[in-house]
Amino acid sequence: MRATVRRAGRATVQLSVAAAMAFGMYLFITVLLITAIGTVTVIGAWLLPETVLLLRRITGAKRRLTAAWTGREIPEAYQVIDGPLTERLRTAVRDPGTLTDLRWMAAYYVYGALLVLALPLWPVGLVVDGVGCGLLRRRAVVLPWITRLADLEAGWSTSLLRPSPKALLAARVEQLTATRADAIAAHGAELRRIERDLHDGAQARLVALSMRIGLARRANDHDPGTARLLLDDAQEQAEQALTELRHVVRGIHPPILTDRGLVGAVRAPAAGAGVRVTVDVAGLDDGPRAPAAVEAAAYFVVAEALTNVAKHSGSPTATVRIARMRRGLQVEVADRGHGGAAESSGSGLLGMRRRVAALDGTLRMSSPVGGPTVIEVELPCVW
Repeated sequence: MRATVRRAGRATVQLSVAAAMAFGMYLFITVLLITAIGTVTVIGAWLLPETVLLLRRITGAKRRLTAAWTGREIPEAYQVIDGPLTERLRTAVRDPGTLTDLRWMAAYYVYGALLVLALPLWPVGLVVDGVGCGLLRRRAVVLPWITRLADLEAGWSTSLLRPSPKALLAARVEQLTATRADAIAAHGAELRRIERDLHDGAQARLVALSMRIGLARRANDHDPGTARLLLDDAQEQAEQALTELRHVVRGIHPPILTDRGLVGAVRAPAAGAGVRVTVDVAGLDDGPRAPAAVEAAAYFVVAEALTNVAKHSGSPTATVRIARMRRGLQVEVADRGHGGAAESSGSGLLGMRRRVAALDGTLRMSSPVGGPTVIEVELPCVW
């Protein structure tokens, strides 16, 4: 009985908040009337996009309230309202999300007051269920209806607030457009890095190598000792140039990925990170390997994250976890440093996010001040 009363109480609170929001929506009719009059008279046309934005905030609050009750998030799919007034008006009117919000608002005027059906159930339920559960040891029959009413209200809200397929498609197109732009930017930055490394590293050493070979050739006839020293120096320059070229190639696609696979490749930066790193692998020992692009992205995320741990976190330990998911690869790097990591701090997080987004993946970071810092990456792929 106590658990039943507790659930009914939570449901009553949920319905009370819903009823309060429904009362607020009745007051919102005044805003809608002012907006309609202003738009018709053209003078107040600027009110329309602002009203749509206000309605988005209201429906966003309702989505969060419903998600807190059901445990399932309701996605949002809106077009960005910005730019000149004409563009903002066009977006506010044509956005499919606006129609979804208006449809919910109209229905909410009716079902938002389910609290009036729940309140009379309390005195009846306390008497009937109190006698039935306390004396007759039977299951409660009245108070659970309050919970069912809350579930009904949440179910209707979920159905009405769920974006339409057209809105989801439009949001997906915007997301792909943004990730494509990030991928192009990341590709351009990578090309500039490779060009800079070749120009300042291998190319400069090859020029020095050519000069020393020329000097050795001229000195060979009259001063063989000097020629020998120049050739020794040229050999050293050649080895350094090879090292620079290996570094450039490693930045494009680490050969260790091809030789050892992702698990073996990740253990290399883990061993040389300067901190004690624990590598935990789940589901990658057997079965096919992930595509090369996915493995490369996962490797660079781990390498960059461990570099940040050694340079900035102050943590003596770090944990790397790589797991095979049903539809992709999951990578997690965590440390117990002082936290406070941000993409604007020049720690390479923006480059990591762009590299992951180029593969339609997601990167989530949690780094409160005082730690810990956790970077979670999900890379979709087909096994």
